[in-house]
Amino acid sequence: MLHTQFCTCRCSLTHNFFLKRFSLHVTYINKSQFIQEYSKDKVNIPDFDPERAIPEIEEEFQRRKQYHTDSWARRESIVNEYDRLHPQLWRVKPSYFAPEFLKLVEESKNTSSVDSLKSFLTNHGDRIYSIPVFTPAFCKLLVEELKHFEASPLPKGRPNTMNSYGINLGELGFDDFISTLRLEYLMPVATVLYPDWVGDSLDSHKAFVVVYKEGQDVDLGYHYDNAEVTLNVALNDNYSEGDIYFGGMRGEEETGRVKGGYSHQLGRGLFHRGRHMHGALPITHGERYNLIIWMRSSSVRNVECPMCGDVPNLTPVENGYGDGFTIVSTQVCTLS
Repeated sequence: MLHTQFCTCRCSLTHNFFLKRFSLHVTYINKSQFIQEYSKDKVNIPDFDPERAIPEIEEEFQRRKQYHTDSWARRESIVNEYDRLHPQLWRVKPSYFAPEFLKLVEESKNTSSVDSLKSFLTNHGDRIYSIPVFTPAFCKLLVEELKHFEASPLPKGRPNTMNSYGINLGELGFDDFISTLRLEYLMPVATVLYPDWVGDSLDSHKAFVVVYKEGQDVDLGYHYDNAEVTLNVALNDNYSEGDIYFGGMRGEEETGRVKGGYSHQLGRGLFHRGRHMHGALPITHGERYNLIIWMRSSSVRNVECPMCGDVPNLTPVENGYGDGFTIVSTQVCTLS
């Protein structure tokens, strides 16, 4: 009997440490490597001192080392103890979606041509597309739920390595919701728009909400996602600025970044390839909630890890999707 187990790549403990103050991603193998590779004369960033950065990196290393175990423990605590404000949100309903999106999904199931979807989507160039995804009513309920959870005393983890404020929806118990959304609604669309990135299937995800607010995170540095396909949906509109900008694909030589390429609108979702370099300009007023869904294809990332660019060095995880890599083993059944 074949058994699929999700995994992480061991580069998660060495690659893509983000030093927010300097907007710098670094690799950390050990102290001597780091000090030599990121010496002041090589980095050329004012005030950067590699030795002073080491404690921050080592703290992040410890967080990553325990992340999947700690995240699952938080999930168990939250699922058992959290008093839901809007319990209906944990099940997908067609009424949650904008009519335009439902039409897009239906058309996607009947075609393999991107041209057939152009009338439903706004094309922002370079395979970046947007469309209304959720109704304002659904967005309002979800933001209310998120604020209700934020006010609770239950444990909370960072949504990802770059955002300090927000909520991991898997820990909040939304994995069944996101799985249904991914498989029944998003994968048909992604299969047409990005067949080269979907592979055999978008068979896992990571979903989270990021929060931008004055005095907390207000922007997001230039980066790429640990995903094959990303969906980014604005859940509210009581803020100013904060446009997303794009560059080239990871590893491609760039001639310049496109600033302010996309302005969020309530309920509208932005589709792009995960390895497409991008960032978010600062908000100047208010508070912004964005739902991010990283969709992953093990058949794609098992060949090349998107974070280190090598054949992944896999470590199985006991629970959850890990980082979307998989190994297949044979389970031996015994009768007693």
